[in-house]
Amino acid sequence: MSIDLHIHSTCSDGTMTPVELVQLAGRSGLTAISITDHDTMAGVPEAVAAGSKCGVEVISGIEISALFDGKSIHILGYFQNPDDPQLNEKLAKIQSGRAGRNLKIIKKLQESGIDITDEEVAELAGSGQTGRPHVGMVLVKKKVVKDLPQAFDQYLACGRPAYVQRFIYPAEEAVAHLGAAGGLAVLAHPVQIDRSLKSIPSLLERLIPYGLQGIETYYPTHTARMKKQLKEYAREYNLVLTGGSDFHGDMRPGTGLAVSKKMRVPAQLLDKMKEKLALGEKCTPY
Repeated sequence: MSIDLHIHSTCSDGTMTPVELVQLAGRSGLTAISITDHDTMAGVPEAVAAGSKCGVEVISGIEISALFDGKSIHILGYFQNPDDPQLNEKLAKIQSGRAGRNLKIIKKLQESGIDITDEEVAELAGSGQTGRPHVGMVLVKKKVVKDLPQAFDQYLACGRPAYVQRFIYPAEEAVAHLGAAGGLAVLAHPVQIDRSLKSIPSLLERLIPYGLQGIETYYPTHTARMKKQLKEYAREYNLVLTGGSDFHGDMRPGTGLAVSKKMRVPAQLLDKMKEKLALGEKCTPY
């Protein structure tokens, strides 16, 4: 049996609705999933309801960008209450920063001579949050660039002409907020932070006092060597292992759900996560 605890829906930058994702997971043979949209849990209730009909366990999830030593990293949250007022207040501040950045990005693109409007980007995003991938897809649609990676490489990535920084919480705060909302905080795709993984222990040592309780070990770009190293870190620091595909639908056409031989997440990891949650280990409040 396999699970997938890192999936994005139309509530952020995925192209399938929460219900469609749950149905796909059921058809694909997954026993449990978590929809971890960027900075929002808006899709969780409908996904849970759909899961009860399809026989797929859906646990609440989210992925938050956070600032660590001047760089953006991602923190995954699991089992948080999507109606938690304090967490939603924190998320609203991130969402507001994202919306303001989108307008600035579009203005920069317009000033560089590109024909693009706020309305076009919003239409593509639909009812979900609008982000850089949606801007990039409009650029693809208008044939300004050939694909989404080129949109980022040429215009949207850090250091490129249309890049704009947005508000995100320091990583310590992000971890503490997720813990305060009754769930687990997990370091996402560590290899994207440091491909050698050598700096990960120092990061863990700084975030564990604030409630970090897991590390994403099973991920499409993690090699066998990387997974072995991350498992050693997990044992050393008493962290649970998690994993997922980072599925975005058509936004990342080369990435499927975690059901292939190369990308499979053991179902027993979810049991370990639940055990960790039940322990209710205290963390330092920020």
